[in-house]
Amino acid sequence: MNDEKVNYVIDMIKDMDIENKLRLAICMCDDYSHTNLVYDKKELYKHFDNLLRQINIEYKATLINFANYPLIMFEMAKIMEMNSEEQNQVALYLFNNIDFQIKDV
Repeated sequence: MNDEKVNYVIDMIKDMDIENKLRLAICMCDDYSHTNLVYDKKELYKHFDNLLRQINIEYKATLINFANYPLIMFEMAKIMEMNSEEQNQVALYLFNNIDFQIKDV
């Protein structure tokens, strides 16, 4: 296992705002994301989608093209390069970080 990859992506996640963290979580849980998460991706997708709709009016009103967010796409590319165990480590950090930030708001 290469911890450098995981730590690099986690460091990038630490610098993101809550909206971008939610966008990344939605991308990771999407059916077309090519991630091998051990979590219920459909249920998590609904959860993060609802949270982002509450926070961002633009996301609620229109269909968002995630290609307009190059940081999200870069991180997704890094995550897809990882093996399943590394992907799940990043997902666990991201999902817990989002829930922690939402509870503080």
